[in-house]
Amino acid sequence: MTRSTTRIVETRQAPAPVGPYSQAIRAGSLLFLSGQIPIDPVSGQHVAGSIEAETQRVLDNLLAVLAAEGLGFGDVVKTTVYMTDLADFPRMNETYARAFGDARPARATVQVSALPKGVRVEIEAIAAYPDGR
Repeated sequence: MTRSTTRIVETRQAPAPVGPYSQAIRAGSLLFLSGQIPIDPVSGQHVAGSIEAETQRVLDNLLAVLAAEGLGFGDVVKTTVYMTDLADFPRMNETYARAFGDARPARATVQVSALPKGVRVEIEAIAAYPDGR
């Protein structure tokens, strides 16, 4: 059995990692995107406000990493949403649904006790390259 090669994916259009991890790793025909939180990539500051504003910033960050590889939300096959309060789920879900449109990746949503920098939402994703390119 041969081992697939991996490659680090980075873009300045999304927040730089704040620890020993990559924005994304390509492994074969899959792209594994690290969890994004609502950090503005230019200022490095937490985008505070409504859960909708936080969710939109997270989705913008994910889309920037996808775009660095010529991908979009239609290429995402799985997401995991981490939230500090599931009472915010309906409003997060509306923002998420608008961003993904007809693309409906598999998804898990879990409540956690805390997230980095005191944010309320983090989303990670797995995308597949079209035709396994």
